[in-house]
Amino acid sequence: MRPAHLALAVLVAAVWGVNFTVIEVGLGHFPPLLFSALRFLAAAVPAVFFVGRPKVAWKWILGVGLVLGVAKFGLLFIGMDAGMPAGLSSLVLQIQAVFTALIAFAVLGERPTRLRALGMAVALGGVALAAVDEGTAGPLGAFALVIGAAACWGVSNVLTRKASPPDSLNFMVWVSTVPVLPLLALSLLTEGPSRDLDALRGLDWQGVGIILYVAWITTVFGFGAWGWLLRRHPASTVAPFSLLVPVFGMSAATLFLGESVSPLRWGAAALLVGGVALTSLAPAKSRTRTGTPSAVSEPDAVPRGDRREKIAP
Repeated sequence: MRPAHLALAVLVAAVWGVNFTVIEVGLGHFPPLLFSALRFLAAAVPAVFFVGRPKVAWKWILGVGLVLGVAKFGLLFIGMDAGMPAGLSSLVLQIQAVFTALIAFAVLGERPTRLRALGMAVALGGVALAAVDEGTAGPLGAFALVIGAAACWGVSNVLTRKASPPDSLNFMVWVSTVPVLPLLALSLLTEGPSRDLDALRGLDWQGVGIILYVAWITTVFGFGAWGWLLRRHPASTVAPFSLLVPVFGMSAATLFLGESVSPLRWGAAALLVGGVALTSLAPAKSRTRTGTPSAVSEPDAVPRGDRREKIAP
């Protein structure tokens, strides 16, 4: 990988990591569901008018939009609003790699190798340790919501693999159009029209900047740059850089929000990142239609388009 491409990969990881701190600040301006709706509205408009028509079937756009946009981000924003720290959220959300592997096994017949199974066990141990740490410092209900968000992310990853979009940016922009109305409806029902109107009336330049960051920088730029890198380098070369996301996420939360990181949380981080590394980078066996395990490793066992997708946090 060229130095410029290496720097771009690190920059994307940094952008995605800092995003959790920006979300934390944004939740002081907006109710969580309204905030999530505004994020996707800004990501979709005006970009949707420039990326061309959708290049996959609408069923995949609707499916990923509802699971990723409404369920995953709705749970994440509500969990953080309920007290889940930004740095810990950036770490725990990486358990999505384990959910992706488990769902891919159940739906796609991709049998994990022993090394990948070990990675899943190690990552789950890290989540358990993080839960113990959070149980002494914050609400476990908020922790559970972020775990639920990670599970929804795993489902959306498998749906994206099935969709196999040839243009990652086009796909993400059209996916961003789907959650806006459902999230707005849920916000009106659960957060109330008066709270939403108060947030919109009180919109200031900081609030605008927050929405633009989470929409244009983390979604449009981050996802577009990540897809650009994956079109030029093997997935096994690009994917490890995503492990830097919780490093930047926890560092930014400590620097800008004053979040403390206990020794127990550092231990959880080491286990979770190490386990996710094994889960993400170890090859997976896949099954043929007759149920016979294939000798082809995962990166070569799926169509090229399947390898390009990674949804930004």
